[in-house]
Amino acid sequence: MEEERRLRGLWGEARELSLGTSGQVDCLDAPPSPLRFLRDYVSANKPCLVSRAATRGWPAISLWSDDAYLRRVLHGCAVSVHLTPHGRADSLVPRPSACGRPRGLCFASAAVRSMDFSDALALIAATGSPSSPTVAYAQQQNDCFREEYSALAGDVEPDVPWATEALGCLPEAVNLWIGNGRSETSFHKDHYENLYAVITGEKHFLLLPPTDVHRLYIRHYPAARYVLDDGKDATGELHLELEEPERQVPWCSVDPYPETPESMAEQREAFPLYFDGPKPFECIVKAGEILYLETVGCRRVRHAI
Repeated sequence: MEEERRLRGLWGEARELSLGTSGQVDCLDAPPSPLRFLRDYVSANKPCLVSRAATRGWPAISLWSDDAYLRRVLHGCAVSVHLTPHGRADSLVPRPSACGRPRGLCFASAAVRSMDFSDALALIAATGSPSSPTVAYAQQQNDCFREEYSALAGDVEPDVPWATEALGCLPEAVNLWIGNGRSETSFHKDHYENLYAVITGEKHFLLLPPTDVHRLYIRHYPAARYVLDDGKDATGELHLELEEPERQVPWCSVDPYPETPESMAEQREAFPLYFDGPKPFECIVKAGEILYLETVGCRRVRHAI
């Protein structure tokens, strides 16, 4: 018990050094100077939220809420669309029952379809309904903004100057995500510095500092992927297939928002370090704001219209 008490004390001290004691992410009224950003946030491995002043002058803020404008500029452009039955790509779900193995959980990736942007935008809107058997989310973490959406490049700055100077390099990748109110990601961590700029809608983040990673019970799960039957359109039902040969993926085991009281009780019993420990930091990023997330920090993200 004494060892656990000391461990929890160190855990708390590390958390305070990383995120402070306010329980909130620092909100900045104006973009920081490169020196302040490097000293107070990058070096401290600490997130911060910068107000709409950070994107003042970006045409995208006024233009991208107009679907007709996007369809016109991206006419004929093919984009990658990820499809899942519930809006959670890269998440843990029950293993397919027909595989002849114990049920357990597997790590499920989305089915991916390339389609014309106008069709993708219509599909994202249509699958926002709870009655839809699929949820569409336009994304591809491969520098997709500069690859698939390059026609929109003139609507945003090519980089964030104060961050570029502080970090000493230009962005390695620029990605664009377009989703609906059912789009979300499970807890995960990233080995890169991230700047999230929201153009329309909101992003809701749950954040844990890198020192809290043990609370997420990272374990290995067999990889699987959702598959859309050949000949079916993207609104059809998906089925889950385990990868062959089997591949194991390390992933966070905790579901912070179980759907039923019974599931919550199971989660609390299985993962006490998460549910009995300090609450994650919550941060809502609104249109025009930029959130800086430190390397290897843990985050869960939900999209809101």
